[in-house]
Amino acid sequence: MKVSLNRAMAVTALVLALFAAIRSQTQTQTQRTQLLQNDDVKVWRSLVLPNAPLAMHRHDHGRVIIPLQGGTMNIVDQSGAKEAHVWEAGKAYWLPANPPNTMHADVNAGDKPIEVVVVELQKEK
Repeated sequence: MKVSLNRAMAVTALVLALFAAIRSQTQTQTQRTQLLQNDDVKVWRSLVLPNAPLAMHRHDHGRVIIPLQGGTMNIVDQSGAKEAHVWEAGKAYWLPANPPNTMHADVNAGDKPIEVVVVELQKEK
């Protein structure tokens, strides 16, 4: 029994160390991780660090933003126009599809990472 308990503790410590290493690694760069995609919906997690905006992109469909770590996100279009969004962790926000022929970048205006889950619809009503 003592051997099994020690083994379980060692495995638990290893798993926790791996999780901590992965978590610290994932928070060193802005990134987007796909979680689900089918004919109806795309779901991904985005981590946007201060001074490390997401590349220019667009959304052809409306989407729900669910902040895991909130903050102020500036959505900057290719002309330089900026729209500030203050997102609180645990709330949900609706963003419509982007106008045709436009692109934008997501810029974290704060000094802490912003992490969101995005649920983008793939079909029109």
